[in-house]
Amino acid sequence: MKKLQKLKNFFDSYKLDGYLVPKNDDYFNEYVKQSNDRLKFISDFSGSAGFAIILKNKNYLFVDGRYTVQARIQSGKNFKIFTIPQKFPKDVLKTNKKIEIGFDPRLHNEKQLNFFFNIKNIVLKPINKNLIDIIWSKKPKDFIKPFFSLKDKDAGQSSKKKIIKVKKFLSKNKTNYMLVTAPENIAWLLNIRGFDSAFSPIPNARLLINSKGDIDLFSRSKKINKIKKIFSKKIKFHEENKIKEKLQNLWNNNIWLDSLSCSIYFKDLLRKRNKIIEKTDPIYLFKSIKNSTEIKNIKKSHIIDGVALTKFLFWLKENFRKRKITEISAQKKLESFRKMNKTYKFPSFSTISGAGPNSAIIHYKASIKSNRTLKKGNLYLVDSGGQYNFGTTDVTRTISLDNNSNLVKEIYTRVLKGHIAVSNYIIKKNSKGADIDQKARKYLKKVGLNYPHGTGHGVGYFLNVHEGPQSLSKNNKIKLKPGMVISNEPGYYKEGYFGIRIENLIYIKKNKFEELTMAPIDKKLINKNMLNKSEINWLNKYHAKVKRNLFRFMNIKEKANLIQACSPI
Repeated sequence: MKKLQKLKNFFDSYKLDGYLVPKNDDYFNEYVKQSNDRLKFISDFSGSAGFAIILKNKNYLFVDGRYTVQARIQSGKNFKIFTIPQKFPKDVLKTNKKIEIGFDPRLHNEKQLNFFFNIKNIVLKPINKNLIDIIWSKKPKDFIKPFFSLKDKDAGQSSKKKIIKVKKFLSKNKTNYMLVTAPENIAWLLNIRGFDSAFSPIPNARLLINSKGDIDLFSRSKKINKIKKIFSKKIKFHEENKIKEKLQNLWNNNIWLDSLSCSIYFKDLLRKRNKIIEKTDPIYLFKSIKNSTEIKNIKKSHIIDGVALTKFLFWLKENFRKRKITEISAQKKLESFRKMNKTYKFPSFSTISGAGPNSAIIHYKASIKSNRTLKKGNLYLVDSGGQYNFGTTDVTRTISLDNNSNLVKEIYTRVLKGHIAVSNYIIKKNSKGADIDQKARKYLKKVGLNYPHGTGHGVGYFLNVHEGPQSLSKNNKIKLKPGMVISNEPGYYKEGYFGIRIENLIYIKKNKFEELTMAPIDKKLINKNMLNKSEINWLNKYHAKVKRNLFRFMNIKEKANLIQACSPI
């Protein structure tokens, strides 16, 4: 691989034995634009999480369980693939001699590096020039689009009130300043959105707020010119590159930095003359609890999205036997149904459209090379979502294409039982995502099966489809609170054969979960004898709700299909 060798040619001049390449950009966004996807450029890996360690004679790629199979396919020729947490760099890079690995301090936070690289004889060396950028001669252009604002009636709370909330937090914690480095949190605080992240309306900016509520916002001037006039004089706007000077001039302050999104570069600018409080940005939690306006609009978006998905599922069932439908053509057809509604903006993530063995690749992305035709006997898994005015959706359905395997039905039903267990969970005062994650896996584990991803993630309001701090995963200790939106998506994946996942978005209403997603669950894959009365009752009630919400949007034939799809089992 010529680009790998070009990178390694710099090692001697920088006195390096290796170089670290992360997936994220310098704003730590989950979905990076092509122009900032350095990991894909150097490794061909297109997943949303991972990092590469490139040494003089070896290349390693570390991904989580969602991407192991995908990484092997895309990058296995030139990289040794390791799955986290089964293998960490400290398990792989054991050495008796000193090894210096270079990294760009703008792309890494200290917490992350300490977690992965607390290894004897491994020295991490900051390099203020990004070596990937130097060798990336045909980098895609980054088009600049201006930020836009949400009206208070659509956000449910004014930015003034949100700023007061943060101001009170800083005073309570005896903090002079907070540097907000996560663009999604700036979006929430100022009720603005942008076009700086693939699949999310993210405004790339950084923000400094003091205990009086005064704000300095740093971004490209072309992005912020249109929104300046709507804000008070308490907000000062600066060109993006002025942040260095501003931070260097702060001294003798208590400054709150986010441990997840503040780079080593910015931390180094501040820690020499100030006291650093490095914890989680409190805005993550503020943002996760949706207000009544947000919940109302999210519900509307899910009905719109449910109409599109359900029409697509009926079309698919009607046509897969008599015409050629591929993973890519099916994905495009689903997108065409979503585009029929004017509030739809764009996908909330890259659609997963997988048939047969491709459905077992957890974050599969169909390509011209991998594109399969949907055939009788297959399972078809489609995981997709949309960004709407105003809401973010994420839903997975596994569809039987006349699959009659008793084994598949048994596993599907166990996944469904886990899904229902999550939905029926009664939330107590100290309930955490880790508690619920165990319930979802219970029925698979009874027969020695499991899945290598969390059971659920938080979801934003016309923002990121993956949003913290809450999640349904074995290590998440965040207390679940009313207003939080979260996914419920247990699954099972038999590599080379099939994949199963059932995903709804739910939100916490008082001490219970309420369904947001509106789309039928494929009853043809269910072994009814494996469900108890409570589970049958849940399924019948859910389908009755789906029919009630979607019926008026269907044509005559679709109404008949909906009645059948949502009939009691």
